Amino acid sequence: MSSPALLDVFTSTGALLNGHFKLTSGLHSNTYFQCAKVLQHPEHLAEICRHIADHFKQNDIDTVISPAIGGIVVGTEVGRQLGVKTIFAERKDGAMCLRRGFSIQPGEKILVIEDVITTGGSVAEVIEIVKSYGGDIVGVGTVVDRSNGKVTLADKQYSLLSLEVRSYEPADCPLCKDNIPLELPGSRASKNN
Repeated sequence: MSSPALLDVFTSTGALLNGHFKLTSGLHSNTYFQCAKVLQHPEHLAEICRHIADHFKQNDIDTVISPAIGGIVVGTEVGRQLGVKTIFAERKDGAMCLRRGFSIQPGEKILVIEDVITTGGSVAEVIEIVKSYGGDIVGVGTVVDRSNGKVTLADKQYSLLSLEVRSYEPADCPLCKDNIPLELPGSRASKNN
């Protein structure tokens, strides 16, 4: 799937939003990728995840893990297509952790899957969880990399769509200066509320 084709899917499903958004990282942006609006369509979910799974299928993978909540759907489908176990990490008292009886064995080969990364904070937390259990990171796959490859989280990293989308510190945000209303579309409370 080419970048223009994926952008067309985001646009046609209403998942590429323009305005003034507060991202989970606390940064502000005029563009927001609401992956859930794309992934709710089984045909888009299957195709997007097929490309990610195909990229990693030659690797020895035991488990796919994703940060909740955005990465769960794409992680589960990538895991299904690879034929491996899928789990997710979630926040408890603000910290990312494994719950629900999920565990990782020492030496277990783990692929981390996320929907969108901007700073990579949630994925970095998941990587630390995997390492704390003695698991080995095989790679990181994402649907959208808003950093255009500037955020490196693993030696093997793949994004279906990689582009630079402007993000601003709140104090330097031109959208704030223009008094454009701020929206918080994400799945969890952002930093720096």
